[in-house]
Amino acid sequence: MIFKTDINYRKQSLIKLLNSVQSHEKEIIKALNDDFRKSEFESVLSETEYIVSELSHTVKNINAWARPKMVLPSLLNFPSTDYIYKEPYGKVLIIAPWNYPYQLAFCPLIAAVAAGNQVVVKPSELTPNTSKIVSKIISEVFDKTHVECIEGDYKVAEKLLAQRWDYIFFTGSVAVGKIVAKAAAENLTPVTLELGGKNPCIIDETANLKLAAKRIVWGKFLNAGQTCIAPDYLLVSEKAKPFFIDFLKKEIEAAYGENPEASPDFPRIINEKNWNRLVKMLDNETIISGGKIDSKNYYIAPTLIDEPKLDSAVMKEEIFGPILPILSFKNEADLNVIISGYEKPLSLYVFSNNKSFAESIIRNYSFGGGCINDTVVYFSNKRLPFGGVGHSGIGAYHGRMSFDTFTHKKALVKKANWLDIPLRYAPYNGKLKILKKMLGWLS
Repeated sequence: MIFKTDINYRKQSLIKLLNSVQSHEKEIIKALNDDFRKSEFESVLSETEYIVSELSHTVKNINAWARPKMVLPSLLNFPSTDYIYKEPYGKVLIIAPWNYPYQLAFCPLIAAVAAGNQVVVKPSELTPNTSKIVSKIISEVFDKTHVECIEGDYKVAEKLLAQRWDYIFFTGSVAVGKIVAKAAAENLTPVTLELGGKNPCIIDETANLKLAAKRIVWGKFLNAGQTCIAPDYLLVSEKAKPFFIDFLKKEIEAAYGENPEASPDFPRIINEKNWNRLVKMLDNETIISGGKIDSKNYYIAPTLIDEPKLDSAVMKEEIFGPILPILSFKNEADLNVIISGYEKPLSLYVFSNNKSFAESIIRNYSFGGGCINDTVVYFSNKRLPFGGVGHSGIGAYHGRMSFDTFTHKKALVKKANWLDIPLRYAPYNGKLKILKKMLGWLS
């Protein structure tokens, strides 16, 4: 027996959740600042208001999304009416990450509840203040038999993954994603894995270089670079590179001042382990801007690195921090050598006023999603799927696609009794030609 809730109950639960998250907004913003000094503006932009918008959109559309859909029946089943019924998977586990610990806990939760599932949410232990607020809101809004928040470290996550689930939704690193996929495979549990990768950002000489620099600085250093869809490295046309570097430096200063450490708008690295990992990436590199670090506050300045080797630490793995390598290219063959050396990225960005060049890049490479002449912003459109491909993820969500992610689509044929065509029944002697003709008409 699958746990089900009627649409009105789901909707009322989501309305109650909406009221709760709005009433706790100041606490959420403070928690995010306490966890890694995220500014109020970034918290509202990328966390609190995103969830308010997602809740409002889901409440408005849940009836239409959940309604059985009539589809065109097959002539082979004449007379019949055919439907797709929307059914919850059942018991769902959501494992949320630390980089957007509020948004990426509640966004999948909203969809899982809308689809009628029972849900367990495991927030990240690396953001304890935000995790407490997430847990508090969930306990205020939901009955424990419907939705429960379980806090704890990786050992708790391991215990949860050892249980049998009907669906698992994980956001995090590729390495942990493989662990989740392996655990899910033991019970043939379907998964959504929202992972990451080395996201290339290409700038050719036809681009509006000043505007490109402004948009790249924003997209890269948002949340101190701890964003899975941030540009990971730049590939800049040789002709444009000297000018473009100057623009990047000016835009960093315009955004965060001469001393970004003093800026209220620049967050910190989440913890010592990640800070150490990032600092090691700076070893033996040519730093052309930034590079200042502070171990006490886990601070790393917005940093530009010039022409790192492809086998260097900064180019081997996803950076996930405020370090931006800049490489040059002469032609598309140069681009292909570099981009094809990595797994399929979650995002790809290209800045160019040459439409054929931009279109060629978009068509020639496989990636989760991206932009032409901007970064990151495709994430905000509820009508666009968000998800990776290959090592950058499995499955996609946002808007209606979030509801569909947590919904099993059950096929059903309602057959009428007033006519029963005898063709399908044995004996089959003399029926083969008729069958082939019918199948030919249907093709």
